[in-house]
Amino acid sequence: MSFKISSLALAVATLSTASIANAAGLDRSTQPSWAFTEEGTFAYVEHITIDPTIEGKDNKNVATTDADFAAGRNVPDMADDYQFLNFGAKADVNDTISVGAFFDQPWGADVNYSGDNNFVGAPTAVIDSLATPKVYPGATQLLRNLTQNPDAKVGNLTELNDTLDLAKSTLDKLEKAGATGTPDYKNLSATYNALKAPTDSFNNLSKVTGATNVSVSSQNFTGLLGVKLGEKKNIQIYGGPTIQRLEGDVHLRGNAYGTASGYDASIARNTDYGWMAGIAYLKPEIALKAALTYRSEIDHDVTVTENLPARGALGVGTNEITITMPKSVNLDFQTGLNPTTLLTAKARWVPWSDFAIKPKIYNAAAIASGNGDLNLLDYSKDAWTAEVGLGKKLSPQLAISGAVGYDSGAGNPITSLGPVEGNWNVGLGAKYNLTPEWAVSGGVKYLMFGDAKAKLPDGSIVGDFQDNDGWVYGVRLSYQKK
Repeated sequence: MSFKISSLALAVATLSTASIANAAGLDRSTQPSWAFTEEGTFAYVEHITIDPTIEGKDNKNVATTDADFAAGRNVPDMADDYQFLNFGAKADVNDTISVGAFFDQPWGADVNYSGDNNFVGAPTAVIDSLATPKVYPGATQLLRNLTQNPDAKVGNLTELNDTLDLAKSTLDKLEKAGATGTPDYKNLSATYNALKAPTDSFNNLSKVTGATNVSVSSQNFTGLLGVKLGEKKNIQIYGGPTIQRLEGDVHLRGNAYGTASGYDASIARNTDYGWMAGIAYLKPEIALKAALTYRSEIDHDVTVTENLPARGALGVGTNEITITMPKSVNLDFQTGLNPTTLLTAKARWVPWSDFAIKPKIYNAAAIASGNGDLNLLDYSKDAWTAEVGLGKKLSPQLAISGAVGYDSGAGNPITSLGPVEGNWNVGLGAKYNLTPEWAVSGGVKYLMFGDAKAKLPDGSIVGDFQDNDGWVYGVRLSYQKK
């Protein structure tokens, strides 16, 4: 029995519309290779809305080890809804050669904390620890000598600030008078420099306002050229260049981030290049299609502007760093079970364990504070996703579909900028043929996120996020002429 793909124009494409939502790491890809292996001339535009809800508790002990975690205040939904548009087209030049061009938005994040918790406002725990400075032995007397005031006080930070102002004035006078650098003068200068840093941190951190939020966006343009091989033209190899644009902003606030609270990083828009390649096996008489697609990693040499208030003047600057967006491998499969039913399956692998963002000022501050070499963002595990679905043709115009899927996540504990451990999901879709060439599809997917502890780059646990879920909605307009 034969049943061509044209007779099984089901809502399978709709499943792809809603396949990726809050996937591991920064993944939002729907990998446009699925469209390139369609028959004949094919074009589409799709709009996807992702509505996650991620709530939890902060750490009552602020930022400690997992064993010392104690559930604290409520953290309201910290995952913003987001929407994006994908589109593309392909055409067969002849029975051997195909060409196509596609736009998608593979990587992204939208995080916005709110409420009264450790991810909002100034880092009061750090400020309190700085309020009574740790003055090394003899500093009080040295400051008194420096200010020529036996009543000079350093009992709290306000008094220390006043005393340091007087000390600085005296140091300036000594310098102008041509002080020869006596041992006492050197000691006094060292005292001033040692005490000034924590007072600057106190003043800067006290001014921190707002809430933790992150925005990362990307755009991909991919051009593909395909060649069909074999006597029946049932093997297709394809490949082509990818142009990718990336930009982002990070703002850390609250007790959770300690002396990193108030940190701002702006990743300037950058465009770099990669490639995509794949191979497909096609057997139209039973609606069989299997495609394996590889998308290369892309190195972005980006400009990052940073501001870390706790470091004062040392915490402000602009540097060049490299962000490598990870490679990926997709496997897509479908086959007809009977003239009106189609089985689909797909799998995806992304090596998120190789990914890291390491701004230079943030990293230097971590090293200076004794925390070692730290990334601003990284993941501990690679991510695997899988999905199985069925499509059923109900009439010449209408088809429906359903699917179940799994996403492994990228580790647990995981960054506080995306605290879920993968998800299980179920989806439904429908496709209606407006004409023999034009069709409209719609799909909805429900995601059950895995519980996860949120951690800082140094491993400290700052939150616990449980019983969360999300919805994905997609609509697609497509044109196909065989």
